[in-house]
Amino acid sequence: MSDKPQNIFAKLGIDTRLLGMIGALVVLWILFDFVTGGRFLTPRNIFNVSVQTASVAVMATGMVFVIVTRHIDLSVGSLLGFIGMTVAALQVHILPDILGGGHWSIWIIAAIAAVVMGAIIGAMQGWIIGYLTVPAFIVTLGGFLVYRGAMWWVTQGQTVAPLDPTFKLLGGGADGTLGETLSWGFGVLASLAAVALILMSRRRKSTLGFAVKPVWAETVLIALASGLILCFVWIMNSYPIAKGALPRIAEARGIELTDGMTLYHGVAIPVVILLVVTVVMTVVSTRTRFGRYVYATGGNPEAAELSGINTRLLTVKVFALMGALTGIASIIASARLGSVDVGLGTLDELRVIAAAVIGGTALSGGFGTIYGAVIGALIMQSLQSGMATSGVDAPLQSIVVGLVLVLAVYIDIVYRRKIGN
Repeated sequence: MSDKPQNIFAKLGIDTRLLGMIGALVVLWILFDFVTGGRFLTPRNIFNVSVQTASVAVMATGMVFVIVTRHIDLSVGSLLGFIGMTVAALQVHILPDILGGGHWSIWIIAAIAAVVMGAIIGAMQGWIIGYLTVPAFIVTLGGFLVYRGAMWWVTQGQTVAPLDPTFKLLGGGADGTLGETLSWGFGVLASLAAVALILMSRRRKSTLGFAVKPVWAETVLIALASGLILCFVWIMNSYPIAKGALPRIAEARGIELTDGMTLYHGVAIPVVILLVVTVVMTVVSTRTRFGRYVYATGGNPEAAELSGINTRLLTVKVFALMGALTGIASIIASARLGSVDVGLGTLDELRVIAAAVIGGTALSGGFGTIYGAVIGALIMQSLQSGMATSGVDAPLQSIVVGLVLVLAVYIDIVYRRKIGN
């Protein structure tokens, strides 16, 4: 009788470690909701947690590849701040003089510049690591110091504000959402995408002669994925916009405001960006040659090189990807704040690494999942948000987060020993 739940999970193809992470997340939510008197599990707080998770989760998807290939990147927080400050200066001090204040293309140029800048710096770090064989720990530790100092020199330590109004929409808030109707459309499209990925995976396995799940198991997974997505959209569409912001939001959405009318936020744009990044990175990790090379190199670097994989060039590509994702995260983080100061991105490198590790990425290399890193980031943010809502002092929050990280690594070690046996 005791084996039945395990057999069901095996047929569903659900990793028990994933179930453990989701279970821990649910327990955290229920605990904090009880401690805060029902203030944690509200549409408003879930909206805020989802937006706050986005930038760290985006970087965590890239950190999975870095750690899988047996490297580490300690520079992502400082790099995020440096890119954010540079792009902010571009929007406020440079582009308006060239194109004119409020020009429609400023936010597009700024976003592209952030991603390109991150990719170039990341590739440079990867080249030093891969071709000059300087350990990643040293290279990125140096980057941690260099980019934080360079961030100060961009504007002599001054805060840069205000950012381009359209650019700020990428950070969420009442203005940076899809609204109710578009959110439902997004939910339907996301559900269809989840269904398509599940069915494509089944067809691919069947074509290659691998065992496939029973039809009922696939149906359950499809129902779970679609249900969770649509439930999240429903919660986001239950968060009303404050009365003071109603006229502005109604005008932006082209809605004629009447007495007693209530508008709702919907899904925040940073969450949409995170979902797109997660899907793309999942496809890259599971369905591309590059992804297979990453995991092969992490599993056994010597064997990978002997099999013809250019591990040095692969290292450059992995760190370039990490840099590009850091650029995307810097867009979300700076746009959410609406301004950039020298504290942007502080300690984000630790949050990103913690999210990847809590999500099941092995520090020894060779194993890690994109969805695990995203869930890890959500656990980290839920923990911090819950403690802040509960009135826990900031120093104690850091202590708890550090202990949770150590515990997560220990659990991961025990779990791998168990499945190894």
